[in-house]
Amino acid sequence: MSISEFSEKLLNPSKPLRVHLIGVAGSGMSGLARLLIQMGHKVSGSDRVTSGETERLRDLGLDFSSPHSAEAVKDADAVIYSSAIRENNPALAAAIEHGISTFRRAECLAAILHTKDGVIVSGTHGKTTTSSMIAHILRQSESQPCHYVGAEIPVLGSNAEWNEDGQYLVAEGDESDGTLALYRPKHSIVLNVEEEHLDHYTRGIEQIREVFNTLLDQTTGSIVYCRECPEARAMCSVRDNTVSYGWEDADWTATDLSEQVGTVSFTVNHEGQKLGRVQLGIPGRHNVLNALGAIATATECGIDFSFMNRALGSFAGAKRRFETKHLSKRYRIVDDYGHHPTEVAATLQTARSYDPKRVVILFQPHRYSRTQKLADDFGKALQAADLVFVTSVYAASEDPIEGVSGQTIVDAIEANGATKALYLPDLDTAHHKVGNALQEGDLFLTLGAGNVHEAGNRLIRDLKVLEEIKSDTGIEKIKLYEPMARHSTIRVGGPAQFWIEPSEFEQFAEAVTFCKARGIPVRIVGRGSNLLVRDGGIRGAVIHPTGGAFTQILAENETITAGAGVRFKKVASVARENEIGGFEWMEGIPGNVGGGLRMNAGAMGVETFDQVVRVTFLDEDGEIRTRERSEIESFYRNVPELRRNYALQATFKGESSNLEAIQEKLDESRHHRNSTQPKAASAGCCFKNPEVCGAGQLIDELGLKETGVGKAEVSLEHGNFIVNRGKAKASEVLALIENIKAKALEERGVELETEVQILGEEEVVF
Repeated sequence: MSISEFSEKLLNPSKPLRVHLIGVAGSGMSGLARLLIQMGHKVSGSDRVTSGETERLRDLGLDFSSPHSAEAVKDADAVIYSSAIRENNPALAAAIEHGISTFRRAECLAAILHTKDGVIVSGTHGKTTTSSMIAHILRQSESQPCHYVGAEIPVLGSNAEWNEDGQYLVAEGDESDGTLALYRPKHSIVLNVEEEHLDHYTRGIEQIREVFNTLLDQTTGSIVYCRECPEARAMCSVRDNTVSYGWEDADWTATDLSEQVGTVSFTVNHEGQKLGRVQLGIPGRHNVLNALGAIATATECGIDFSFMNRALGSFAGAKRRFETKHLSKRYRIVDDYGHHPTEVAATLQTARSYDPKRVVILFQPHRYSRTQKLADDFGKALQAADLVFVTSVYAASEDPIEGVSGQTIVDAIEANGATKALYLPDLDTAHHKVGNALQEGDLFLTLGAGNVHEAGNRLIRDLKVLEEIKSDTGIEKIKLYEPMARHSTIRVGGPAQFWIEPSEFEQFAEAVTFCKARGIPVRIVGRGSNLLVRDGGIRGAVIHPTGGAFTQILAENETITAGAGVRFKKVASVARENEIGGFEWMEGIPGNVGGGLRMNAGAMGVETFDQVVRVTFLDEDGEIRTRERSEIESFYRNVPELRRNYALQATFKGESSNLEAIQEKLDESRHHRNSTQPKAASAGCCFKNPEVCGAGQLIDELGLKETGVGKAEVSLEHGNFIVNRGKAKASEVLALIENIKAKALEERGVELETEVQILGEEEVVF
């Protein structure tokens, strides 16, 4: 069955066709399915995944199946397949084997287009926006057009619509695989012609010109083209049936542009005469040109300018075309489909019109061939951003090209200017780096034709929570995805989902109450000296008390009162200054008061609770209370009361002494620490001392010093310390811990118990 025969049969409602679409979940194929169903045909479709669009099509009558199968095409009159479908696809292979007529997506669209007066919108970029504008203008004029566009369009309601009584079918013409030459429309619009899709066009721009010229040769009505594109101008201006648009020297021009946040207004001129002023419902100078093209095309369809003015003012744009996904006083997050250097440049120009503090981008290169060919152009276009993160390449249907990756774009950015760029190969966790880098006032843009928007959606989910915490608690120092390696003395660990730094007790209480009320897990972390965070990070909130009341310290008589954020080293120093003895042992403890209280830290035969007078804490009911030492049970490295409640402040008892005696003990503590403990990054003592002997002695006797896993190693200076020799992973530290425990049990029958607190997820879950 030829395309023309298929077209004739599509118009015979008395004999509906049985049509199956392979890859029906895609935006292009789902649009065809909608058109065919509304034309009255029996439509089935298959894909490897379901989507919101397939569910909506089911409601219209689509018979959907997953995965692809030979059974799905049984008794089909025609099978339609997308460009991503390979010949070994079971449904396509079965159709070919049984002699069922098969058509590419563009061939099916051509068959449908030939049943109406077609309006084909062609070009390297801008097709979806412009075709949507034209369809919206025609609809506002009550022309009842049919349309087929490449994305969900809010003002149109769907990506495709069939109207039996409509004269026109407005459709995007895909030039990526040469199928643009299949269409025989009444009117054509050429937005731009650039070297693109070079995986198909092996002869470059000359081959691309041939395809566009074929379309223009087959256009029976008017050809509308943009004079700002040199290729479009050279190709179209020599023809008789053409209408031009641009900034000047064109049939249609725009003057007196005024850009506001989210909109742009301009005066429309036709052949030198002012027709009126248009306020476009979407931003960007490039969209002014798109609107001019739509106005010129609609005029060729017989529509009065008065309808256009009203329609363009209400046009809200397409999904993933500079689509604002989140907007608040602090941040704007936008998603855009741009994946060609020209599109990227136009999108960044629009982003700059919002006057943000910074423009931050997560860019996903689309196809290896495009990345390889246009890397330098991308590097130049992305200079308009302040900070660029680049993901791995979205391959589409291509095989990888050796030496080509997201790093290729990063290298090009660095070679073309001063814009900072970073390669993030894992899209699933890319939002962690981005979210941690965002600052208030930033405009963050996810950019690319693949699935980069998923990272933006993850970020928005957590950003909304962050902003709510700020509003409810008044705490300003809150960050997303803070790397816990920055906040643990061993320098390993994944990110904290929410990192919160209250400076007052009341703020701390409000933060804990907020999180508990919403089921958000809460962890309190001080200096991180006895902490090992797994590589997947910590889901929920990590509260780090710092500044304000948490770092206040007061010496009075023979006592010292200190906030939970005060370092033990600071307590020892203040005690010395006030000639209070008994705190010298704290000189060798790297943690702070809160952590020391929680685990009853100790050294040189002294434990924290040997000197505690009273503790102020936040209890399980959200109340701030103070308890005397006699009311609090404490054990070796364990204080049950502080497993449930959160220490805020404590008063410690010392003894009267003098500077000379105190300094002598401080020097002794410092010397003991320097001579017995490693200087490399560690979490302190890894294991609790078993009954038989000290843990360090046991590990030494087992011959495990300087053994390691990856960059994690047992310290030569002290066997009970595991040190980070440089960029170790938490998984390596944990594996080494298990090796030590296994050998201690096997050779000495000793079950070692970790003293270091181990938190977090093995893999990222947020």
